[in-house]
Amino acid sequence: MPAPHHASAARDGEETVRLSVADTESGIPPEHLPHVFEKFFRIPDQSRAGGTGLGLSIVREIVAAHHGDITCASTLGHGTTFHVRLPVWREQP
Repeated sequence: MPAPHHASAARDGEETVRLSVADTESGIPPEHLPHVFEKFFRIPDQSRAGGTGLGLSIVREIVAAHHGDITCASTLGHGTTFHVRLPVWREQP
């Protein structure tokens, strides 16, 4: 059975919106956290077969193209949370 996931969105100050996605799977070992957004990176002995390690690097590029940032926090045995911060869209006159 897949692990439960939680997603939320909220205003993060006047100028940004924060999107968060969390799971309760096994978490990411601390030594691998700095690499999760690198192209082709897969966590040894934890990645599912068939993945290429491109997903998070593509997400990072999309977020950056929208002038935002993405971070990852993880605790072994408790899960991982990804936070995306994007600027609030303002319609130009």
